[in-house]
Amino acid sequence: MKSIILRAPLMAVALLGATGCATLINESKQTINVSASNGKPVEGTINGIPFTGPAQVEVQREKAPLDVKSTTEGCAPVTTVKNDISSVFWLNIVSGGAFGSTTDYSSGDMWEYDQNVVISCAQ
Repeated sequence: MKSIILRAPLMAVALLGATGCATLINESKQTINVSASNGKPVEGTINGIPFTGPAQVEVQREKAPLDVKSTTEGCAPVTTVKNDISSVFWLNIVSGGAFGSTTDYSSGDMWEYDQNVVISCAQ
C-alpha cells in the first residue's frame, strides 16, 4: 500500500508531461493589462481586438510578439509586447521530456506575454 501512495505522484507527473504540461495548465489565451504612460484613457487594437484602456485584454498565446496599436493622439502608434517561454514549459521539459514539450510548442501554449503593457503617451 505504501508503494502505491509513493508512486501515485510520480505517475501523475509522467501523465502531465506526456500530454504537454503547459497545454494543460496554461490556457490558450492570456489576459494582459493595457494602460497609457500618462494615466489617461487610450484606445486601440490588439490583433484586431478593440480596447479602451486602462483595460484587461484577452489575447491568444503565440510564438510571435504582439503589436498593440494605439489610435489615441499623442500616443505611440505601435507598442510591441515581447513574449517569452512560460515557466510551466520548463517544468514540462524536466517531467515530460520531448513529447510533452513538442505538444506545448505546436499549440502555442508554451509562450506568455508581459503581463503589463504601458503605451507611451505625451503628458
